[in-house]
Amino acid sequence: MAAHFARSICDRGERCLYFAFEESPGQIVRNMRTIGLNLAPFIDNGLLKIASSRPTLQGLEMHLLEMHRNIREQRPRAVVVDPVTNLIAAGNLIDTSSMLTRLIDFLKTNGITAVLTSLTSGGTNPEATDVGISSLIDAWIILKDFEVNGERNRAVQVLKARGLSHSNQIREFLVTPRGIRLLEPYLGPSGVLTGSARLAQETADRERELARRLEAARGELSLRGRQKELEAKMAALKAESDLVDQELSNVGAREKDRLDRGAKDQSAMASSRRERSSPDASARRERSRNGGGRNVR
Repeated sequence: MAAHFARSICDRGERCLYFAFEESPGQIVRNMRTIGLNLAPFIDNGLLKIASSRPTLQGLEMHLLEMHRNIREQRPRAVVVDPVTNLIAAGNLIDTSSMLTRLIDFLKTNGITAVLTSLTSGGTNPEATDVGISSLIDAWIILKDFEVNGERNRAVQVLKARGLSHSNQIREFLVTPRGIRLLEPYLGPSGVLTGSARLAQETADRERELARRLEAARGELSLRGRQKELEAKMAALKAESDLVDQELSNVGAREKDRLDRGAKDQSAMASSRRERSSPDASARRERSRNGGGRNVR
């Protein structure tokens, strides 16, 4: 975590000073390279300086003087002290707490952001530290292990962050060849799930989701089949309705033809009757019988 922080500072083109009380600069560079963090280029261009020393080589006052000197020379934007608990080996607990208090005041006065790592002994009070400086720190992040199903899994939690809003969730993280990967929070019926338990639950969730999608797909196919059946029935009814309309039209046309023929026949009969009943018509018929109307001797 401290190496990620240091690299993020250097990535922005700002200087970072790393005080290491457990490992040498070469060990830190080598170990961080195994998880995808290459710090060597930043050391080469002067953005990152790793000041390593054993806590037992000198007293706390000398350590504080050396740290002040390095800070003035490097003029860093950020400082890492890893870990502060190792300084207890250079003095008693009270002296260590006093020395770190002065260091923190010096960093705050100069506007330097600091990350201090502390190896905690666990217990029921997560806010307590062996060096007693938790009250001086603005943001407190806890890294812990979960032992579930015979395996240890890592989790991170923001315990406090003064003046900043933060999540109250416990997040699992993985140390991978490409650095630290923070996983999305996953809650099961019994609480936070990590490691293989999380994978098993996610697999079960995916299977349930797949079954739900298949059921939804089957339901959709069934509905589409019924829709096609209804459309076919509607098409058949439409065709039958069109035939009935055509038949009605034909019946109407035939009835109109019949009425028209009847009217014509009645008109012809009336004309015929009028011709037989008129005098001119009788005379014409008489002349026709007498040879066309001429006297024959």
